[in-house]
Amino acid sequence: MPWDMKDYPSSMKNLQKLVRKKAIDIANALLAEGYEDDRAIPIATSQAEKWFKEASPTEKRAFEKEAAPTKQDHHHRRGNPELIEADEEVRHQDQEWIVIADGAEKASDQFKRKTDAVKRGREIAANKESKLKIYGKNGELQKEIQPRVEE
Repeated sequence: MPWDMKDYPSSMKNLQKLVRKKAIDIANALLAEGYEDDRAIPIATSQAEKWFKEASPTEKRAFEKEAAPTKQDHHHRRGNPELIEADEEVRHQDQEWIVIADGAEKASDQFKRKTDAVKRGREIAANKESKLKIYGKNGELQKEIQPRVEE
C-alpha cells in the first residue's frame, strides 16, 4: 500500500520530516517494484537516513521544495524484480570495494575500504533477508554470511 506525508507506517513517525519524506518516496518506489510492505519500509528508512547524512545542504533544500509524495505517484519499474531476492556481494573492482546484488549490472555503493563495504553489504542483506558474499581482491569467495535482521 503506498503512503503519503499524512498516512505512513508508524515506524516512520519519529523520523525527521525531510527523512520521512525521502523514506516515503523510496518506499513507494520499492512497492511499485514488487517489494512487500514489511521489506520496503526498513530498506526505505535505511536509505533515507543514509541520504540525509550524505546529502549536501543544497540537495536537502531542493528535495524539501519538491512536491510531497502521494499515494497516486507513478513510479517506473526501473529495477529487476529478481534482484529483490538476490544475495548481496562485496567485490573489489577498479581500485575500490563495491556492494552489488548478485546479477546486477551496477553497484549500489562503492568504498575505499573493504570494511566499509562489508558493513554496508550487511545492512542491505539484512534488509533484504538475503546472504552476503564477501570476495577477496583475487575474486575468490572468502566468506558467506546470513546477516541478522534487526527488529
